Amino acid sequence: MSLGDIAGMIAALAFAFLVFRLGSVIGKAGKILDETRVSVRSTTDNVQPTLIKLTDTVSLTNDQLAKVDGITTNVSAITTNASALTALFAATLGSPVVKVAAFTYGVRTALSGNARPTRGARRRRRG
Repeated sequence: MSLGDIAGMIAALAFAFLVFRLGSVIGKAGKILDETRVSVRSTTDNVQPTLIKLTDTVSLTNDQLAKVDGITTNVSAITTNASALTALFAATLGSPVVKVAAFTYGVRTALSGNARPTRGARRRRRG
């Protein structure tokens, strides 16, 4: 055996060792990819029912919001009607009631005889 044959044998052994190590690394990477595939499949199987339930929940929430919107619209209409009714009541009864109250006060004051002259009337008497 010559020196070149020994160098060739060492190079062949090094190459064989390198191929063996690369094979084991590729095998481990394949196992990791298999585990990743199983994990992704499991996650997908678990997430899909959750997404379906979430979609149902959002749909029901939208229905309830539509009902609340209808209720809010009705309350707004009731508030407008109550405001209009209050204004109508004040316009119809407010002025006559004030006039009757003023008239009653004037009659009571005149009948009691304790009517004190106002400042303007006192000045007219002096002047």
